[in-house]
Amino acid sequence: MNLISQVLQKKRQNSECALIPFLTAGYPSIHLTIEALFMLDKQGADIIELGIPYSDALADGPLIQNASKVALKNGVYIDQVVHILSKIQTKIVAPIIIFTYYNPILVRGIRHFIQEISQFGVKGLIIPDLPIEETNYVSRLCSYYDLELILFIAPTSSQTRVNNIVSQAPGCIYLVSNTGVTGIRDYINYDIGYISNHIYFKTNKLIMLGFGISSPIQVSNILKSKLNIDAIVVGSAFTNILSQCSDDSIVNSIQELGCFCKQMKLAMM
Repeated sequence: MNLISQVLQKKRQNSECALIPFLTAGYPSIHLTIEALFMLDKQGADIIELGIPYSDALADGPLIQNASKVALKNGVYIDQVVHILSKIQTKIVAPIIIFTYYNPILVRGIRHFIQEISQFGVKGLIIPDLPIEETNYVSRLCSYYDLELILFIAPTSSQTRVNNIVSQAPGCIYLVSNTGVTGIRDYINYDIGYISNHIYFKTNKLIMLGFGISSPIQVSNILKSKLNIDAIVVGSAFTNILSQCSDDSIVNSIQELGCFCKQMKLAMM
């Protein structure tokens, strides 16, 4: 079992839920990304998702799209993300998941990309626009290099598609909580409970829930609901904190990021 699944399996056995913060690599700078990663790890993030900036991030809302735009303007591409990974590889406990769209992987070369990020300690890979027809090939490569490919299921997915994705998933499923793109929302779509319950009770797959979750109250309400999940992914709320960072407030922004991470962790207890 891959490390990502091991972390979530342990949480499930203890009737707990993992926190997975998301950051865009290079936003608002490479230095701040590294400092943010250290802070999130220090404040108890169970797993950290690191996004590779992309110009056509169709699954992302305005905050994360802007983060990608800024990072790309600053010259942050895969080489720079690898540099970030090299700086944190042996210094943080939380395993890293890379989030990227398929085109940058194709340009880099699928095998080369997977081998490269594996060399620098990455344990998981999420590709939201990966064609289902190419899942098996990418999954086999990930398995060979000790990465876990994590597949998406949308709330609009048919039962047939859900079953198809679950059958191809090596271990973890990323369940999208709302239709549309990522972002800070005031509500959670609890109608997805039928999907999470189907996966939870009918398979051994572990479930991450993401898109729109942005506050400790939402986390607390999710855990009190009938959604059977093993992890919660939070991205836009962390990105929003970093978006307010200036040259004069770097230390304060990193501290605020840590405080928010701690609050989210406490909401899971």
